[in-house]
Amino acid sequence: MQNKFDELKNYIKELGKQGVCLAFSGGIDSTLLLCICKEAEIPFIAVTFESVFQTKDEINLTKELCLKYDVKQVISKCDISQNPYLLKNPKDRCYHCKKILFQNAFEIAKENNLKNVIDGTNSDDLKEYRPGLKALKESGVISPFAVLGITKKEIREYAGTLGIEIFDKPSSPCLATRLPYGDDITKEKLRIIENGEAVLKENGFDGARLRLHGDIARIEILPEKFGSFMDKKTEIINRLKDLSIKYVTLDIEGFRSGSMDE
Repeated sequence: MQNKFDELKNYIKELGKQGVCLAFSGGIDSTLLLCICKEAEIPFIAVTFESVFQTKDEINLTKELCLKYDVKQVISKCDISQNPYLLKNPKDRCYHCKKILFQNAFEIAKENNLKNVIDGTNSDDLKEYRPGLKALKESGVISPFAVLGITKKEIREYAGTLGIEIFDKPSSPCLATRLPYGDDITKEKLRIIENGEAVLKENGFDGARLRLHGDIARIEILPEKFGSFMDKKTEIINRLKDLSIKYVTLDIEGFRSGSMDE
């Protein structure tokens, strides 16, 4: 694994000769790239996309991390509503969203005299249904982890050896992934999901998913936490119903990333 990351550092330094614009979400993948870019002392900035698809907590975390590592950050506020087709939540939603986001990233890179735009896509992502990858390729985005065959597990392990505090932070994909394809995306639905998952987190279920099917909430947590959930179900149900959720269900298959793609 060390050899892979030595190669990664050399790769980043090479990209850095023409400057780097890092798409920074605050997840462990892009945070590790942030630290490596900083260590390499290359000209680079971090660009964070802010839209209705991100939670306020996630945006705030990116700001805290950039402040901690003394990295220049640009917040790119993206109006996703400029693409009505995207708001219909088609199966290739991620493709259309990434096209908008990374068009902005390349414009910001150009304004800062930086040629290369990179992101934290890893080799595991290439094995899943991710239509956004096509948009990255078309736009010319470079994904160093994917190029060098570095997995999510290796990223977490290496980040842990560097003392990066969020090395085991659960993944936080955009809020639209909690809605079924074809279900129109609205700000109201996204806020219900955001606030509902905040309730779950406050009750000890980090990384839980609240999938919204009309007025039904389908909650995904790790199976080993089912007992704890049942102990707290009354409080959780009451608070979720305060968010205008009519029915609350616990998915007995448990948490699984990308369950809407099954």
